[in-house]
Amino acid sequence: MNTWRNTSLAVTAVTLLALTTACGQDKGTETPNGQNVGQASPAGQAADSYGSDSGYGSAADTTSAKQAGQLAVRDSEKLGEVVTDSEGFTLYRFDKDTASPPKSNCEGDCAKAWPPVPAGNVTAATGTDAALIGKVTRADGTQQLTLAGWPMYRYAKDTEPGDAQGQGVGGTWFAAAPDGKKAAVNADGPTGAQPAGLAGLSVRKDPKLGDIVVDKRGMTVYRFKKDVAWPMKSACTGACLSKWPVVAPVGKNDVKGVTTKGFVTFDRPDGLQQQALDCWPVYTFSGDVKPGDTNGQGVGGTWYAVSPQAKLVGAPK
Repeated sequence: MNTWRNTSLAVTAVTLLALTTACGQDKGTETPNGQNVGQASPAGQAADSYGSDSGYGSAADTTSAKQAGQLAVRDSEKLGEVVTDSEGFTLYRFDKDTASPPKSNCEGDCAKAWPPVPAGNVTAATGTDAALIGKVTRADGTQQLTLAGWPMYRYAKDTEPGDAQGQGVGGTWFAAAPDGKKAAVNADGPTGAQPAGLAGLSVRKDPKLGDIVVDKRGMTVYRFKKDVAWPMKSACTGACLSKWPVVAPVGKNDVKGVTTKGFVTFDRPDGLQQQALDCWPVYTFSGDVKPGDTNGQGVGGTWYAVSPQAKLVGAPK
């Protein structure tokens, strides 16, 4: 028994030492107001359970579910074609659901923040394929609208027709396109020409910024100045993540021209996994709609594109 325990402690110590070696050197003493990745929230906070700091958004109370009625398609400058209900409210899909077979994985507090759209009294939007409209029976026995197999939701923070505050929340919630795919060009990939054969992370020569890191879709990768590399902290939570989705974990063998120093994948308090370069958490920007966009550069004086060495590009010194 003691032998097993000692072995376990030794393995844990080696793992921690390796992480410390990778991320604990030359990081200075910055302490912005972020939350330690993996650290529990103070007692009494509900944020980690589908609250404002979770991938689900705010667990706001909702009234009884409204029928969708006659669906419509709104042409959004940023998101492309977006499906709405009869009142113009955006419909969303959840990456943790499945379409084949249809299944909702949003229950409890999640369903308060993202009310499921009832399956009854629904008519396909004009000019769309009515065969894509369907339904799925939820765990509570109610029936939910599906589009191309994907369960449909509204977002509690959308208060006016045309709102799309749920776009990109937690890197898992996206407005629905008429074909059931993610409406955002930045979510499913550009609808036009898209760079082919890109690695999970690679380097692009930007005419203004020079060499910068891009993801597999060719979208610019950013760092947040308020984050801390060691001990790892992300200061981008809740609504911030709807604008700055995390970069999902990438395999080291799927990187081209980008540093693998401090190449760490870590678990955030909201349950998301995020890639880090030189131990800095990295993100994309929902305002970038096609490869080559750098609309996030310099936003708020805190967001900057990332160099192949994981440095901030163009940030004041």
